[in-house]
Amino acid sequence: MSITLLELAEQLGVDLLGDGDTLISAVSTLQHGSEGELGFLANSSYRKYLAETKLSAVILSENDAGDSPVAVLVSTNPYADYARAVQLLYPPKPVIAGVHESAIIQAGAEVDPGASIGPNVVIAADARIGKRVQLGPGCVIDEGVSIGDDSYLVANVTVLAKARIGCRVTIQPGAVIGSEGFGIAAIDNGWLKVPQLGSVQIGNDVDIGANTTIDRGALEDTVIEEGVRIDNQVQVAHNVFIGAHTAIAGCVGISGSARIGRHCRLAGGVGIVGHLEIADHVTVTGMSMVTRSITREGTTWSAGTPLMQNAEWRRNAVRMKQLENLSKRLSGLEKKIK
Repeated sequence: MSITLLELAEQLGVDLLGDGDTLISAVSTLQHGSEGELGFLANSSYRKYLAETKLSAVILSENDAGDSPVAVLVSTNPYADYARAVQLLYPPKPVIAGVHESAIIQAGAEVDPGASIGPNVVIAADARIGKRVQLGPGCVIDEGVSIGDDSYLVANVTVLAKARIGCRVTIQPGAVIGSEGFGIAAIDNGWLKVPQLGSVQIGNDVDIGANTTIDRGALEDTVIEEGVRIDNQVQVAHNVFIGAHTAIAGCVGISGSARIGRHCRLAGGVGIVGHLEIADHVTVTGMSMVTRSITREGTTWSAGTPLMQNAEWRRNAVRMKQLENLSKRLSGLEKKIK
């Protein structure tokens, strides 16, 4: 759709510097944009493209407004206002209610007449599908599962173990909710499977990425609170608790019974050991291994070896092996000094 800059500024609640009658119909980047398109500047690395941009308008901060050759929407949070602008320019397609002829809905399932059930979807008995829910091709909804209003399971999503999914939840292709956790007990000649009896609770307004797995609880439920954002290929083990509005990037692994606070940020590849707690507003940087609880709110933590040239890394690896001997020699020297 198209919208004037004045209308866009009013919708976003920002100030406009420029011609309010300019029509915006798409978004693009500073370096590749053209007339009729809107861009944004939130990262100083891209400021070099601003002076020669061909966009019709740019969302940026007040500090950068004087450098723009085109109309400006002055924002205190350019990236967030860009996201809101995209939602206005590219509204979601309306839900087309109906059940595809290839879908299988077992007796006892409750499917709202306003829901959209796609090809080869399977909905088991006693499942409940809310208003305007969209189940894309190949989704499997197990017995007793409930899915709240306006949720969207894109394709090939599997929901098991009587999981309860809130309203306005988006789950990307290949995700599995409610699979059995890694419950095994050691015995003399191998392993004994521990039955998993809990479920999964997912709050409202949660996004779950492609091929992410969220295991059912062993006894009590695995819980994902409202507003959580989970990226692709994330493993959430049994009985994990993730607090509201936490963001988790790709390839994070969270072991069983870990408790993650609210408004936390876990960067890509982070590993969380089981049975520990992370306080609210904590940030853990990429590829870090969290092996103990973090009790201080609002802190940032890092672990692991940062990127360096291979020759330097090899020298440091050799020195790491020498640390034990160096420690003993230092202790010996300290004793002699005393």
